Amino acid sequence: MFHYTVETDQSIEQAIKALEASLKEEKFGVLWEFDIRKTLEEKGFAFDKNFIVLEVCNPKEAQEVLTRNHMVGYFLPCKIVVYEDSGKTKIGMPKPSALIQMVEDDELKVFAKNIEDRLIACIDKSVA
Repeated sequence: MFHYTVETDQSIEQAIKALEASLKEEKFGVLWEFDIRKTLEEKGFAFDKNFIVLEVCNPKEAQEVLTRNHMVGYFLPCKIVVYEDSGKTKIGMPKPSALIQMVEDDELKVFAKNIEDRLIACIDKSVA
């Protein structure tokens, strides 16, 4: 699977607040919150579900990985999505370990897996 996704009974707002708190503990910050529904509606397109994209980053680790290989910047910042699906709130992300396969660097695969494990822990903690 290229992604990790969980389900919660929390509202989207509650899920985002809990996620931001757990991310902060791991020194990840939310750089940008993109409300896709709102943006599409502003452009005249109907979209009936809430769908929020959070772009998250740990600056120290971003600097480290970009110094090693600037092509990793194509995958940064990491994205976590919070959205409605069948009456539930879902939180998910593309797995950094899946994305990093395209760079073909074994040391970066270990780095990406570490980031992935920490982000998954943040997501899991936010829905616990």
